Amino acid sequence: YQPTVPGTKLPTPVGRLTSEAVAFLPPGAGRYILQQINFAIEPGEMLGIVGPSGAGKSTLARLLVGIWKPSSGAVRLDGADVYSWDRADFGRHVGYLPQDTELFAGSLRDNIARFRTDVEDEAVVWAAQAAGVHQLILKLPQGYDTKLDEAGHILSAGQRQRVGLARALLGNPRFIVLDEPNASLDADGEEALMGALDMLKAGGTTIVVVTHKPSILRSADKMMVLREGRVELFGPREAVMARIVPQAAPRAVEAG
Repeated sequence: YQPTVPGTKLPTPVGRLTSEAVAFLPPGAGRYILQQINFAIEPGEMLGIVGPSGAGKSTLARLLVGIWKPSSGAVRLDGADVYSWDRADFGRHVGYLPQDTELFAGSLRDNIARFRTDVEDEAVVWAAQAAGVHQLILKLPQGYDTKLDEAGHILSAGQRQRVGLARALLGNPRFIVLDEPNASLDADGEEALMGALDMLKAGGTTIVVVTHKPSILRSADKMMVLREGRVELFGPREAVMARIVPQAAPRAVEAG
């Protein structure tokens, strides 16, 4: 993929996200992973994306944050193509938690701060508190200055995921994409995640969550079902959930 060319600095986004006939064919692949993805969500809305493995959910997540370029169509944030947005500037407004949380050699603070030198300590601590990982970090031998190797082995998979969430929350982004953010979380971590989603939503952040567990989508406004690279269902959460969750059989009325 060609690197993005820096352009004119755009204003802080309000958060309207649109996908316009997006299709994605990986180089050398024989078939499209995604085809004709059309949807829009308004500023401050939360979209939950569900679907079977191999449906293209993680690919769509990468396209939504401009890591990959669609083969055709465009993803736009406030009307601007996310792929052509200057990456450093885009990153100040957008958060992304990939499915496999990768931490890098350096301190916990550096990892949450995305190794940027212009991030204040208060912003790092706020992000960790919002992700529900602040108290855990304080219990480590050197707290925020605890050094990680490249695999982050000092932390469990769930703890790494919560640090990754803190990194995604840095700077209170206007748009955030979380790909399977609860895959490695225990009950406490999942509750912290849902609390973070509620906080972001209350602050007007536009949120996209890819998940196999619709239970964490309690605050979602809209839901999408992806199947074989196409949108099978899209609409208000309650309407989509009614279609994908079998309804309990009505209880028989007992004869008096």
